[in-house]
Amino acid sequence: MALEHKKAADFSEWYLELVQSSQLMDYTPVQGCMVIRERGYAIWEKIQSFLNARMRKDGVRNAYFPMFIPESLLKQEAEHFAGFVPEVAWVTHGGDEALGERLALRPTSETIMYTMFAKWISSHRDLPLKVNQWCNIIRWDTKALKPFLRTREFLWQEGHTAHASKEEAEAEVRRALDWYADLCEQLLCVPVIKGKKSDAEKFPGADMTTTIEAIMPDGKALQCGTSHLLGQNFAKIFGIRFKTADGKEDLAWQTSWGVSTRLIGALAMVHGDDRGLVLPPLVAPLQVVIVPIFKTEEDKKMALRSAEKLIAALDAKGITTHFDERDERSPGWKFNEWEMKGVPIRVEIGLKDLAKQGMTIVRRDKGEKEFLDDAKAADYIATQLDAMQKDLLLRARAEAQSRMFEAKDYAEFKQLVEKGFVKAGWCGDARCEEAIKEETGATLRAIPFDEKPKGNCVFCGKPAKETAYFARSY
Repeated sequence: MALEHKKAADFSEWYLELVQSSQLMDYTPVQGCMVIRERGYAIWEKIQSFLNARMRKDGVRNAYFPMFIPESLLKQEAEHFAGFVPEVAWVTHGGDEALGERLALRPTSETIMYTMFAKWISSHRDLPLKVNQWCNIIRWDTKALKPFLRTREFLWQEGHTAHASKEEAEAEVRRALDWYADLCEQLLCVPVIKGKKSDAEKFPGADMTTTIEAIMPDGKALQCGTSHLLGQNFAKIFGIRFKTADGKEDLAWQTSWGVSTRLIGALAMVHGDDRGLVLPPLVAPLQVVIVPIFKTEEDKKMALRSAEKLIAALDAKGITTHFDERDERSPGWKFNEWEMKGVPIRVEIGLKDLAKQGMTIVRRDKGEKEFLDDAKAADYIATQLDAMQKDLLLRARAEAQSRMFEAKDYAEFKQLVEKGFVKAGWCGDARCEEAIKEETGATLRAIPFDEKPKGNCVFCGKPAKETAYFARSY
């Protein structure tokens, strides 16, 4: 059950082995596509539940729109269309008959959704309109494909809203970004930085793109979620107009925002080790596994009776538990399997434990064994799950901080960018941004909010207009 590749020695191969061996995903005959297996999808459902609760409170409602988008719709917004053309997969035939117009397989849904928004919005009373859909996306990516991080089909949610004012739209953009930051840190224990993208990196057709970015253990950045202020750009093109309270006509102000299944990849990379996954308890599909250690059927029955009491007590606390009673596998084999799958807590019940009216507890992130009395076990496990959730975030923050640097000049920048995020001054000129990308492979990942620039541009030496984080990325 052990991983052949080591995280510190060959991070890329370790990750590929990890996500398959832990049964998060599997490969398919379709190049660039994967199966998200049951355990991986259960994590995605936890992500859905976290965000759905916050969206409902904000008045966002879930819906579904077609995945087929007529080419003429995509072309209505030239900048938007140009940004996606290289990755669009087209449907040209229905059966044996050629279609009169090519249909794009949804690379994103602005055009198809805003055609409908124009039908539904006519008055200020129809605003704000807040719609989200959970769906699949097709982008015929030709870059280095990697499970969860970059695939030609992936799952995501995309929220789209229309408002009566720019101020309302801006507030929605920041609110969605805060949801995503909370999701990453509170649920997944993945620390992120928040900020806005440069014009070169923003979403096609948007006025502004905001982002959350995480640094992975190999020093590469991963964009974990984005929230866009679309302004009135799409409203002009698709005719999303409304009558104001004083009888005038105005264009709606719009936003869009989304996260995808790449978050599962981030989770695996940040917390996994050479024995497999390490899952934060709040996102783990299974939180506690009980492994009996027995020689006879009578031993097994005694262990089961002890386990049933613990399962009932944990179930009352909302903790998911499984009793692994398989006869064909040894206890050691089971230990390795559940470690590979990242189950937060393992409980061992053997004859020695039963003789002392207790059990042995092992936390996945620590690997240390503790003996507990039966009467104390359920409460202790609950406190340890809470502690593990907090400890994983603290550890991830410390590791992320060790990969964040500040460069005083370009020579230092080029050395530091090999290791992680580099914070540096930027003059705001796209030519400097492009030159940095060409020479180092690093892109401008985020311009932090409300941080005053200081010093000079790391590339050209002119006074800095922004402070920015740069990094190589997935």
